[in-house]
Amino acid sequence: MRRRNLAVVLGAVAAHGPLSRADVAGRVGLTRAAVSSLVDELIGRGAVTEAAATVRGRVGRPGRALTVCDEGPAGLGLEIGVTHLGACVTDLRGEPRIWRRVERPNAGRPAGRVLAEAAALGAEVEAEAEALGLSVAGRLLAVPGVVPNRPGGLVERAPNLGWSGVRLADHWPDPDTVPEPENEANLGALAEYWNAGRSEETFVHVSAETGIGAALVIDGRLFRGARGFAGELGHLPVRPDGPDCACGARGCLEQYAGEAAVLREAGLPPHGSPAGGPTGTGPGDAVALLAVRAAAGHAPTLRALDRAGRALGLALTSAVDLIDPDGLVLGGAYAELADWLLPSVRAELAARVTVRPWAPEALRPSVLGRRGPLLGAALTTVRRIMADPTLLPAG
Repeated sequence: MRRRNLAVVLGAVAAHGPLSRADVAGRVGLTRAAVSSLVDELIGRGAVTEAAATVRGRVGRPGRALTVCDEGPAGLGLEIGVTHLGACVTDLRGEPRIWRRVERPNAGRPAGRVLAEAAALGAEVEAEAEALGLSVAGRLLAVPGVVPNRPGGLVERAPNLGWSGVRLADHWPDPDTVPEPENEANLGALAEYWNAGRSEETFVHVSAETGIGAALVIDGRLFRGARGFAGELGHLPVRPDGPDCACGARGCLEQYAGEAAVLREAGLPPHGSPAGGPTGTGPGDAVALLAVRAAAGHAPTLRALDRAGRALGLALTSAVDLIDPDGLVLGGAYAELADWLLPSVRAELAARVTVRPWAPEALRPSVLGRRGPLLGAALTTVRRIMADPTLLPAG
């Protein structure tokens, strides 16, 4: 009961602060004495601070202002992408305080080397966080692969990296800082749910970088499946007699709407623009190159995006009919290409979703785009603390 009440009080301060202790008592329905004890414990655990400035409560004299700490406990998110590494630190308010992205060609490199570089980036960012008065309370690693439900830090399969059966603890240099792995699409969906201010409780979040991943949020909870393999939308066949896929099947969605397929159809190089190319975004940013070409009316690019959108719409039709979601969210690279993908995706959905009502606006781009997985990794620790402040050491 006390754990729950601590979470209720911390949630009230986070959502409505600054508040006085009297204000908190009025909002959560507990006595002032109970709230005062809970607040003292939250202060001792470094979750809440009480400022000298005063705020007027609902009744009585003004009280000192309670706010969630912008120093102290924080979440560290790390990301391994096919072409980059990333790190992010968020404070308990959910605000990103440090954000780093480093371009790295990770596909096909030894897992141990990639993980060692991710660990080094994490150590650098943790040192920066300490200089800001932040203390990392948890670490998650976003990976473009399958992470089973069972504990143990295992990445079962990450085909676009060339990984199979990689256990993080076997390669991470510091055993005290080994992060918990999670699928990047799952983390992107959670970040969208937690941070984007949207009302959907049940939605499908589909995202793309080199591969295509999807995540299901059902009644506000991530659905991982019986073994953690849910969401492999990229390997849903959309053309059974289509080209061979790296997964061993044929006609998978990735062969029509994945980055490599879209670039190939657009007549562009497989890794985006060369250094000094027309995008002005530096080497390797294929998504930015596609967006620039599409905005300029480049016909092959427009045809490639239309083809991708129609294949994506076909795959999402199955998801809509099976899950009956409130909405569909295009995340990752798809969010940045939404202006050209949405018309063809919506056309497919309108033509094929016939057994239930479907509104075009139920399909929308993510507000987070490619930032979603890394932000979700950092926010996971923050959300766990908000739900159970006793995870923090007592002062």
